[in-house]
Amino acid sequence: MSLHSSSFGRSAAHWTPNAHAQFLRHRVDDPSVGAAFIVAFPLLWALLASFKTELEAVAFPPRFVGFSWSLDNYRQVLGESDYLGALRNSIIIAGGSSLLTLLLGVPAAWAMAFAPTRHTRALLLWMLSTKMLPAVGVLIPIFLFYRDWGLLDTHLGVALLLTAGNLPIAIWMLYANFKEVPGEILEAARMDGASLTQEILIVLAPMAAPGLASTFFLIFTLAWNESFWTLNITTTDATTLTAFIAAFSSPQGLFWAKLSAASMLSIVPVIVIGWLCQRQLVSGLTFGAVK
Repeated sequence: MSLHSSSFGRSAAHWTPNAHAQFLRHRVDDPSVGAAFIVAFPLLWALLASFKTELEAVAFPPRFVGFSWSLDNYRQVLGESDYLGALRNSIIIAGGSSLLTLLLGVPAAWAMAFAPTRHTRALLLWMLSTKMLPAVGVLIPIFLFYRDWGLLDTHLGVALLLTAGNLPIAIWMLYANFKEVPGEILEAARMDGASLTQEILIVLAPMAAPGLASTFFLIFTLAWNESFWTLNITTTDATTLTAFIAAFSSPQGLFWAKLSAASMLSIVPVIVIGWLCQRQLVSGLTFGAVK
């Protein structure tokens, strides 16, 4: 018998019913399991509601099993609404604003990380403080400005607003990642004759790739989920999925089953991207956290 087989046999011999019960009890008592359940429960609720009728979706007490499963809500959402148009607008706006945010954020973070001044820290704090400004406080002036410049209900108008709103977060994340890159490597590249563009694109970008990827995905998610500006400055041409979901709220009431189906269709693309990029996302968010 091989060493692997004997080791497996000894492990199996110690795996008694009591050990199995202790393992399950440990997993149930783990706080992370409870936290994961709290986070996932609204998604589970919406997923189940999307397969119910409108009456079953609002029934009390709610039924998690034993109801009539149906795809009618998805058929109506896809067939009677412009889901593909809203999906296309969301991809264009979220993707465009995320790329523009990185295009502006990378040089700014580079300057703050590798050429800091005595005002750098104050500038970072000021940029972050702008996120505390309620969006409704600047709605009227921005609406009037967009009206006069023809930016209402346009992809460019929404993308510019989302870029301005997410740029401080992107600069903070990129700054924290760039600070972990040894400055001597960039100095060596400059001594070899590299231009500033080459230094950022050829030397810095590959070393900070996980941070760039995680920043892009976070900004993309924030832009994808944005609802305040999309509901207030778009009507038809640039309507995103958040406005598409809101359309299922009417003076007659909330259509919870159809609303849940629309929500599921709206979050699936982001969940798929997050699942495919989870390694880069975790690597970027934890870059430099362990010394």
